[in-house]
This record gives sequence, structure tokens and C-alpha cells, in this order.
Amino acid sequence: MHSDLIIDNDYKIWLADIKSRVRNVQIKAALKVNAELLNFYWELGADIVAKQEKTTWGDGLLPRLSKDLMAEFPEIKGFSRTNLLYMRKWYLFYRDTSGNVPQVVGQIQPANIKEIFKIPWGHNREIISKCKTRDEAIFYVQSTMLHNWSRSVLVHQIESGLYQREGKSVNNFALTLPKSQSDLARETLKDPYVFDFLSMTREYNERDLEKGLTDHLTHFLLELGAGFAFVGRQIRIQVGGKEFFIDLLFYHIRLHCYVVVELKTVDFEPEHTGKLNFYIKAVDSQLRKDGDQPTIGILLCKSKDKLVAEYALSDIHKPIGVSEYQLTHSLPEDLKGSLPTIEEIEAELGGRDRE
Repeated sequence: MHSDLIIDNDYKIWLADIKSRVRNVQIKAALKVNAELLNFYWELGADIVAKQEKTTWGDGLLPRLSKDLMAEFPEIKGFSRTNLLYMRKWYLFYRDTSGNVPQVVGQIQPANIKEIFKIPWGHNREIISKCKTRDEAIFYVQSTMLHNWSRSVLVHQIESGLYQREGKSVNNFALTLPKSQSDLARETLKDPYVFDFLSMTREYNERDLEKGLTDHLTHFLLELGAGFAFVGRQIRIQVGGKEFFIDLLFYHIRLHCYVVVELKTVDFEPEHTGKLNFYIKAVDSQLRKDGDQPTIGILLCKSKDKLVAEYALSDIHKPIGVSEYQLTHSLPEDLKGSLPTIEEIEAELGGRDRE
């Protein structure tokens, strides 16, 4: 249990100062709601940490401060004990290991820490609650700003482990694309992709997976990441006297290029890159227009050997990334035996390979 706060003159002076600052924030809020509010929350969090470290007010500080502020400002919802705890945690989360963080927001180092004041407070609470490191937190802060994520989308991205997966695919982009393009392309791809919105039957094949992804296109686009525009599935191309069909075709707005997605429900094999390379060349020849960058290929497979994938891509001249996909984050032990193995899928497919 918390002990009662020992009220003294210092506390009364500090409380009066906080009340004055709140009124000042209320005046400025009409012009700059989020920045002023977060600046105030940061300073109050720093104050709370300092008072707890340097005074003998006891563990009852936050409950009493919450009570006093809510009594003075009943129309403001941000002074609950829980929210005061988050202010304290927020400040401590970004304070450097020496505990030496300036009180003035504009002086915070490194510079990217300033970005935490540019996203809503609710987003900041989710980030510090779910992220383990400051680097991971800053990644989600910057992604929220870049893609204008809602809080629910932000939570989904954190819980799906986007930070750990982004930019992790095996690819040959550095060898096949200009540096500015290759860096962005590499950051765009993930490994693995998580399709936990799908409920697949035991005997699912590539066409079933393709249909499931397009039936849940909104979720699929969210998992692919910002910038992907869906062009179509089973896109017909003709080379010579033969017809071929591309599983999924996208256009990436930021990369300014077509993206060919090939699905494999089996383990990665080197010959898969040959077919995808063929499709990329066909799209470059038949669909790519002036101003479009080189077409990129993404091979999504059930699993892969990283070294085998690196060997397979080493002499491929078209930009290709190889990533695994997962249908669930984690599976209860009693359900694992009910899912098909790679061998069972191969037996079901009977070695068939669509053109």
C-alpha cells in the first residue's frame, strides 16, 4: 500500500506552479494542442521523477497529486494516477542512461527523440508500453509520422513485430538497383510476413493462399506496408506463343515500380527465382512505362534456407527478395500436429507447378 503524502510548504509551492502551467497550456492549446500538451507532460514527468528522487514525500505523491489536480481542473481528463504514471514512465524511457536529460524539449539529444512530441499522447503510451528499447520505440514513432497510422494500426504493427521483420529479407537489391532505390526496396520488404488474418484449410495450395490474400486485401496491404497499390491477381502475360499468369501484381507508389509477388506453399528452391526472374523481365518489357523504375520481385515461400537463397540470387540480374510467410504468430502445442508438413503439401500438390 502507498503511504500518505507528507504535505509541506514545498509541495504546496510545487502544486501551485503546476496549476499555473496547466492554465498556460490551456491558453496555448487552441493553437498547438498536441505539442503543448506533450511538452507539459514531459516536464511534469521529469518533475515527478525529480521530486521522488530528492524529497521525502513518500509513495503517496502520485495519488495525492492526481486528486489535487483533478479537483482544480475537473474538465481535464489527463490527471488520473494512471496517466501520471505514464508521464513518469515516458520521461524515464527516453532519458539517457546517465539520467541527464535537459528539461527544455528543444535541447533533447539525439535529435530524433524530438519526434516523440509530434505524435498523439495515446500513441506514445502504446509505444512505451510495448517496446523494449529506445531504438525500437523511435522506429514506431517515425513510422507513425510517415504513414499517419491510427492507434489501432500502430498496435497491430508493434504486436506483429514489424521492427524485427522489416528489411530482413534475403535479396540482391544492392547488386541490381541504384543505391537510393535499393535501400528503400530493402527497407520495404519484411521477413517473415505474417498472415494471421487467414484461416486456411488443412490441404491448401498456392491458389487457395492467393485467393485468401486477395479476399482479405485490406489486411494484406497493411502487412505488405505503406505504398503498395493492388493491380490484380493472375495477370496474363504472353511471351512468344505461350501464356503465363502472374500470381499477384502491385505498383509501389514510393518506389515508382511494379512489384511481382510469387507465392510458394513449399520450401524455397533455386528454380523458383528463375520463374520470378522471367516474370519480372516480362513486366519490364510489356507494362513498364517511362518514369517507372525497374520491376521488383518478391518470392513468398513457406520456409527457406538462407544460404541456398543467397546462392540462388547471386547471379540473378533482376531485383528479387525472398521472404517466408507465417499464418499465425504462435500455435498451441495441441494444434501443431493438425497442420500439414511441407512433405504433406508437396504430396498433395503432386509435384505440380503452375505456369
